[in-house]
Amino acid sequence: MFTQDGEVRPHYRRFQQCFARLPQDDFDRKRQAVDLAFLRQGITFNVYGDSKGAERIFPFDLVPRIIPAHEWDLLERGLAQRITALNLFLHDIYHEQRILKDGVVPPLYVLSGKHFRREFINFNVPRDIYIHICGSDLIRGDDGRYLVLEDNARCPSGVSYVLENRGAMKRTFPAMFEQVGVQPVEHYPQELLRMLQYIGPAGVPDPTVVLLTPGAYNSAYFEHTYLARQMGIEIVEGRDLVVRDARVYMRTTQGLQPVHVIYRRIDDDFIDPTVFRRDSMLGVPGLVNAYRAGNISLANSIGTGIADDKVMYYFVPRMIKYYLDQEPLIDNVPTYLANEDSDRQYILEHLDQLVVKAANESGGYGILMGPKASRQELEEYRKKIEADPRNFVAQPMVSLSRHPTHVGNGDFEGRHVDLRPFILYGEKIVIVPGGLTRVALRKGSLIVNSSQGGGSKDTWVLYGDE
Repeated sequence: MFTQDGEVRPHYRRFQQCFARLPQDDFDRKRQAVDLAFLRQGITFNVYGDSKGAERIFPFDLVPRIIPAHEWDLLERGLAQRITALNLFLHDIYHEQRILKDGVVPPLYVLSGKHFRREFINFNVPRDIYIHICGSDLIRGDDGRYLVLEDNARCPSGVSYVLENRGAMKRTFPAMFEQVGVQPVEHYPQELLRMLQYIGPAGVPDPTVVLLTPGAYNSAYFEHTYLARQMGIEIVEGRDLVVRDARVYMRTTQGLQPVHVIYRRIDDDFIDPTVFRRDSMLGVPGLVNAYRAGNISLANSIGTGIADDKVMYYFVPRMIKYYLDQEPLIDNVPTYLANEDSDRQYILEHLDQLVVKAANESGGYGILMGPKASRQELEEYRKKIEADPRNFVAQPMVSLSRHPTHVGNGDFEGRHVDLRPFILYGEKIVIVPGGLTRVALRKGSLIVNSSQGGGSKDTWVLYGDE
């Protein structure tokens, strides 16, 4: 929001002028009203492993992050480039495997991937699209450039908070949006539904779409119910669906109703106990058979998890060059692969200076923050890396950019933030302007995940640059 000289950046000036006129008492009342509204609306998340098993309110800060139009244009083009390359990569590794044969990506990393689904080699997914919904995490480095931190290509969460945050800000500052010139985000559910209908099976002009949730104990259950309601579709659990003659039906009070598209929020491992994990109580027996028969479409497709692997993230710039003959518009954070001898030696020698990540963890779990880790934690990770190097990557500690955030008693301080835009890939690529800005509410913390004490902000993309 401010330059190093303390001046307000041009794209924040109109907001700052509006915000400066707000008396402290009014700000406090508005903040309390928003907190109460979030509580009443049940805008919550669950934390796995929480012994109390309680839902938590997702903390929300009233100072928005603002992005000028020219910055957003670059991000939009860079994210579209990235998801295009990732989809070409997935189609390739499940068919010809050219990128492996040409040595651009070593076959070992794909073939040993936890989420590489050999069962789907040579299977044609609807419309040749694997990743329909992607949430790529972006940060800004010391030089102000945006960098991609990771790609969430399985079941990315957080878009419901984007929409709820915007609603809260519009109720709180109704006149400010027009004065500042903020692009809307409210059309996301319609764009999502349009994409899901587009991938419906051939010969079904008006497909029935449902959202498949693991249930009320899932950390993102609020989002599942919210999106289903916004799209006007049914939310179902595995026990609500049944497969007959390779077709999927939904149990209703009027009997079985055909289902053609499933927006699944369940990982591959749990989606069909007859093919993947036999102990899964969340999936639908026979669903994969119906999928193979072309009678049901899934978003995202089965097998996309390999693109979510943090080791594959390392190779995305190569994919962009290989498939699109372009240079990446948004760079990766420098990354070391523990499976490479020289990289592993460097990682082990600089463990106390690096961020180490497990290849297939998410939600802020499985991360070692080297500079803040105890001696015991460093030794534990050293042993883990030596025992299973394929499963770890390491990155330098990038100091995330900071943004003014209310810290109580009318005080504002800088807190670290990142940004997760949501990309939809259907008939065309759609990226709703903005995304989820997550903020590390603890002073000095770099962990923005809600399960680790993070909160969120509304993200404003302007029509112009000021």
